[in-house]
Amino acid sequence: MIHWQKLFENRERLFWTLHTAGWGGFAIMYYISSFLSDFRSIWLFVIVLNAYSGWLLTIPLRYIFRWARQQTLWTMMVTVASSAYATALLWAVVKNVNYWEIYKHGYRPEEWFMYFSNTINSLIMVVCWSGLYFGIKNFQMLQKEKQNALKASTMAHQAHLKMLRYQLNPHFLFNTLNAISTLILMKENKTADAMVSRLSDFLRYSLDKDPIKKVPLRQEIHALELYLEIEKVRFDERLNVEWDIQESIKSALVPSLILQPIIENSIKYAISKLEKGGKICIAAKSFGRDLLLEVTDNGPGAEIENGQLRRSNGVGLPNIQERLNSLYTNDFSFVISHNHPTGIKVSIRIPFEVGEDGNQN
Repeated sequence: MIHWQKLFENRERLFWTLHTAGWGGFAIMYYISSFLSDFRSIWLFVIVLNAYSGWLLTIPLRYIFRWARQQTLWTMMVTVASSAYATALLWAVVKNVNYWEIYKHGYRPEEWFMYFSNTINSLIMVVCWSGLYFGIKNFQMLQKEKQNALKASTMAHQAHLKMLRYQLNPHFLFNTLNAISTLILMKENKTADAMVSRLSDFLRYSLDKDPIKKVPLRQEIHALELYLEIEKVRFDERLNVEWDIQESIKSALVPSLILQPIIENSIKYAISKLEKGGKICIAAKSFGRDLLLEVTDNGPGAEIENGQLRRSNGVGLPNIQERLNSLYTNDFSFVISHNHPTGIKVSIRIPFEVGEDGNQN
């Protein structure tokens, strides 16, 4: 399979292979058709010479047609027609000479125009050769255009994903720096210093990861732990986190930092609103061929319509939905619902995938 793929990728090798195979096939069919007549064995030598001369005479057509394809339509048509006819005429002369010299023992026709007899048969073969040449060239051109379009689409898709992922960094960074600034103004320098240190670790992780590639769930959990350490500096005992991660799925692949905006929303709209603080639960489990991720809080809740928040000024949740759509098309779900007795529950369902070794960490 790889051998054939290399053959089609090398246009020079492909031409010579098809060119030789085509004229070889012509010789075989010519020989088989000779069984209908009582030809002597020397006829096989004539067939080989005719096929070889056809192989040789059509080689210049490749370079003539290559030039003609760069010209106007009218110029190309005239060039192709005239060069194909001239080649067929010359080949007819060669075939006749081969036949007379070898099979007829040096026979010479009485009229000069007899040298051009059977030109129509030669022209049919040259036209078939020309049609195959242009057909293969057009097919190669269409394949190249398709590959270029696919490459452009892939690059645009990757750029879109990068834009979505990096959109979160300034959003999160602004909120954290604003909190650090507040701590400094309140002269809580030790707390501010701790936040800066944890922020540095989190951003290093964030920037080290390719936003296009997926990461094992255990790496996503590690990133969330870094982020939550930053937030715990702000909220201290008011922020409680509960983890419910199925051990066997920690190698499952997820989009990097896909849960962080959800947790950020829970902290902003739930934990910060509760005087005594609240709790965030992060759960992950497998269900058939899917991976289920859930983030719940016990905050005051929000208005939900058709599985989405009615809040229109957020960046994180719409960003997540767009990233999931770019990565999985229709093979995912992203639902926001009420948590009981209070709060919000965000549920994500994506295909269960693992790294190449099945134990990526």
